[in-house]
Amino acid sequence: MDGLRFAFGTLTVLPARITRWDRDAARAGMLCAPLAGLVVGLFAAAVGGVFLLLGAGPLLAAVLTVAVPALLTRGLHLDGLADTADGLGSGKPAEDALRIMKQSDIGPFGVIALLLTLLAQIAALYELYGQGWAHGTVAAALSATVARLALTTASREGVPAARPEGLGAIVAATVPSRAAALTTAAVLLACAASGALTSWPDAARHLCAALAALAASELLLRRCVRRFGGVTGDVFGAVEETAATVALVGLTLG
Repeated sequence: MDGLRFAFGTLTVLPARITRWDRDAARAGMLCAPLAGLVVGLFAAAVGGVFLLLGAGPLLAAVLTVAVPALLTRGLHLDGLADTADGLGSGKPAEDALRIMKQSDIGPFGVIALLLTLLAQIAALYELYGQGWAHGTVAAALSATVARLALTTASREGVPAARPEGLGAIVAATVPSRAAALTTAAVLLACAASGALTSWPDAARHLCAALAALAASELLLRRCVRRFGGVTGDVFGAVEETAATVALVGLTLG
């Protein structure tokens, strides 16, 4: 229960009182992160599906589906994406880049990253809702789950924190590699199963989209570790949004 409270209390605005703020709770919380993502994704899917049933077009449904996770996280991950983009784009040494990321304003790299990411997510969901309500709603749930799975893998052993304080420091290197691998396998199996409900090609597409999302988030994670010396809360947000976007785009292909 401490892990569930940690996951929902740090990754969503849903009522979850965090009772422990230590690395043991963080370890359990990051292993529960995909479950928090699934709940967020189901909320998003429900909103998009309801508006489609009420007669809204696929574009409006796509916009609302993208808006729900932003609301349920207070825009935390989008803010992390923008800050990370500014830090990476600054071209400054790690210490200066981290200071830029900690500032409250958003620079040009952050604006561009936010704009392109949100446009890509909306465009992908528009395409999927156009194929049928089931394609869009399943994609919303899958992408949100895989995005939080990327947080689990980013918290694995061997990935250091860039700062001695903050969310990044409390969760960095808490998840054993074996536990991260088992959680990844379980989520990937669930992704394939969600596609198999309609057809075997859909099962393959869902699995490939999830794998592509994890690969893209891993590349970004490694880039940030090299650039900043470790991870921060902002990096976790960027990793999450990257995985979500690639998963959605991947589901439109094939």
